[in-house]
Amino acid sequence: MNRMLLSIEEINESHSNVAGGKGLSLARLYLAGFNVPEMICVTTRCYDKFLDLSGLRERILLELNRKDFSDMRWEEIWDASLRIRNMFNHAHFPPELHLKLGPVLDERFSGLPVAVRSSAPGEDSLRTSFAGLHDSFVNISGTDAILDHIKRVWASLWSDSALLYRQELGLTIDKSAMAVVVQKIVVGESSGVVFSKSPTDSASGVVEAVYGLNQGLVDGAVPPDRWILDRNTRKIRSHHHAKRQFYMVPGNSGVYEDELPDSLKNEAPLSDEAAQAIFDLALKSELFFGTPQDMEWTRKAGLFYVLQSRPVSTLKSPEQQDERQWYLSLHRSFENLKGLRNKIENTLIPEMIQTAAQLSSVDLSLLSDQDLIDEIEKRAALNQKWVDVYWAEFIPYAHGIRLFGQVYNDTVKPQNPYEFVDLLAQTGMASTERNERMENLASMARNNPVLFEKLENLDPLSANTEDEKKFISAMDRFVASYGDLSCPVTGSRECAQGGDALIRLIVEMASHPPVITGHKNIRDLEKQFLASFDEQNKNRAGELLELARSSYKLRDDDNIYLGRIEAQLMMAVNEAKRRLEWSDKHPGNKKGVRRLKDAVDMHGQTQAPVSSAKGPLPVKNVQARQLLGQPASNGVSRGYARVIVEHSQLSEFRYGEILVCDAVDPNMTFVVPLAAGIVERRGGMLIHGAIIAREYGLACVTGVPDATKLIRTGDFLTVDGFLGIVTIGQE
Repeated sequence: MNRMLLSIEEINESHSNVAGGKGLSLARLYLAGFNVPEMICVTTRCYDKFLDLSGLRERILLELNRKDFSDMRWEEIWDASLRIRNMFNHAHFPPELHLKLGPVLDERFSGLPVAVRSSAPGEDSLRTSFAGLHDSFVNISGTDAILDHIKRVWASLWSDSALLYRQELGLTIDKSAMAVVVQKIVVGESSGVVFSKSPTDSASGVVEAVYGLNQGLVDGAVPPDRWILDRNTRKIRSHHHAKRQFYMVPGNSGVYEDELPDSLKNEAPLSDEAAQAIFDLALKSELFFGTPQDMEWTRKAGLFYVLQSRPVSTLKSPEQQDERQWYLSLHRSFENLKGLRNKIENTLIPEMIQTAAQLSSVDLSLLSDQDLIDEIEKRAALNQKWVDVYWAEFIPYAHGIRLFGQVYNDTVKPQNPYEFVDLLAQTGMASTERNERMENLASMARNNPVLFEKLENLDPLSANTEDEKKFISAMDRFVASYGDLSCPVTGSRECAQGGDALIRLIVEMASHPPVITGHKNIRDLEKQFLASFDEQNKNRAGELLELARSSYKLRDDDNIYLGRIEAQLMMAVNEAKRRLEWSDKHPGNKKGVRRLKDAVDMHGQTQAPVSSAKGPLPVKNVQARQLLGQPASNGVSRGYARVIVEHSQLSEFRYGEILVCDAVDPNMTFVVPLAAGIVERRGGMLIHGAIIAREYGLACVTGVPDATKLIRTGDFLTVDGFLGIVTIGQE
């Protein structure tokens, strides 16, 4: 063909760096007589030429060098990947490349649906599997659509998981390249995967099968039937029958989930004889390649087609750890996320609320010392349980936002890669509801000069005055729900700042006009998004939008719920501390005192997110002028910096200042209505500071290295949320 394309007949061992692992593997199987669907390979030469002609190479390197990659957090890597993907979405195929690829694609695949699959050098090798890290697309028709999806596969070279995996393996990120396999689709009656050697049992092989296309099995949306076979005798040891309800079928474009016909629900997608036949094919592939194989297949009219075959790279000793598995666990399919949403909204959140309420109903002062110790242990165990739930359930659920963002950007192709976030805001987050209740308290003070003066002077209020009585009642309800805001944990009271922290914040709010959340007209954006889909996929797109809104809301709410449970642990520990203080003045039962002290020492440490910025003081002899971070909320804000290192400093925050901190936690977002903008060291479009900034329409820049050291309280800042730049000086 040409340097940009290779047919399956042309690919040989010398092409490993230009055809990639998948392309070379399929070509070798084809030449060895395996039944492989027709395919061509778009080589890495084409990818490199595309980057050079489009100018993307420099832009990608600039994006990845905003910050030392090893210092980038998960959220920052997700964001960088999103921006790079959007670059590919907007880059047009240069005429030179279109002339080389277009005619060949027309000739080979005109009117035929194809799969567009990744084939990076090193992919599907024994040392570097990359399985599941790069994108593949099924049922793509037409030259323009194929070229568009080739770009999407190229973009997946820069997915967050792929970037992290390359770092883990020590691969050079800036020299990575991607080939693409364009393969004719065989729509089989059943599809699946087969392991010639089980990843968990070296004496067995595994066959998994579903009806329809393989996409449902790969994405985890459709559970497979599973056969375990003996590697020596080929006999079937067991057959796990899945609950067969759905299968993936081709749509007008792409694939969609449909209900399985009743006639197939009670019948396995393969007979035992067919399962043995595909296992034999995998053993033959193992013999050919010299290593156990993980093979993807489909079956049509009794004939098996090999779609890809790669080494079983997960054969490792139990003591070996694969951190990539946790990376991949964060990326969930749409169907998986729907199930997770149901579990979180209908089971986990109500249980958290009930747990906090039950704990708060206990009068700790009435407990004996031993009962108090037992209560502390109980609360510590419950707190740890919910921390574990947070990491296992809530963090992966955040992928609903990213999945929606990817779908939105791929279909709508907005110039602003973060436009989709506007569709997710104003979802009634717990932190904004808390701030609205604070504003209600501030409004009472703003409209009553006598009440305002008393609050400003910290004078006692009278329950005999109607307005003051209403204020006291509203304050009591607020504190019962959120604490007095003096602690780093929602729901706790009277920490470092004392019980007057809330009063001081209300007085500051009441001294200025009310602040409302930034309202945007999202109706047009929603219509634009849904109009990008045909009728077959529009409902699914609407479901994805609602799931993303739920995920976005929980991204901020989860810490509020967690904080209320941790607050109950803190309150029990504080009760123990009070008893220890009393015992110092009234010596008595030394054994009981020792047990109380042990409980306090073990469980007295509480989370204080803002304190993570502790360390060297700001550099005295160096004054930064312009700091580069990541754009997280559009807008340009100007004001004097207020650097927050300790939670106790939040009560010093004043109206119109720029909040500068290590990381904004949901338990400290009550000062945001006073802020003119936000700057954080921790990066990411979906961290709490960025989320709350967008709710209030504030400019926000995240991921600024050493922000709390290079910026000093009182510095005049210009925060550019469009470009991700913070300028210091020149009021």
